[in-house]
Amino acid sequence: MDQHNTTYSVQLYIYDLSRGMARQLSPIMLGKQLDGIWHTAIVVFGEEFFFGGVGISSCAPGGTMLGPPDSVVELGNTEVNEEIFMDYLSSLGETSYRGDRYRLFEHNCNTFTNEVAQFLTGRKIPSYITDLPSEVLSTPFGQVLRPILDSIHIAPPGGNVINGHNNHS
Repeated sequence: MDQHNTTYSVQLYIYDLSRGMARQLSPIMLGKQLDGIWHTAIVVFGEEFFFGGVGISSCAPGGTMLGPPDSVVELGNTEVNEEIFMDYLSSLGETSYRGDRYRLFEHNCNTFTNEVAQFLTGRKIPSYITDLPSEVLSTPFGQVLRPILDSIHIAPPGGNVINGHNNHS
């Protein structure tokens, strides 16, 4: 960190992958209301960072095929500079957030953004997002669908993959 204590804005971009269908169909299919199927990303240093089936990726904010986010949450500011952050992401990309570690219910984009948000700001992402997998799996239909859903790897097209072998400075 530099001696001037520069801070950088950190945002959470929230996308509904169902485009409103979860809100309409979840009461019928799951017996409970879900407001969306959430994909999240962290926006900091003018880039959007997310995790999917190919690992950690980045793009211009709103630059994936998902388009602009459905909502944006201001997570606060960080004193972590870009070089330290990119080293941190590189380390995550070599270990816990490699593409082959992606699991739709247990280790997904929301797990990633929650961990990164805490690293940058000390704040977690909203619980309605992190609680979604257990909400779905707590229903009989969710249990029936689990084997099919476990095989899905979500990776919104339009991002550049960040892996442990790239050093972004």
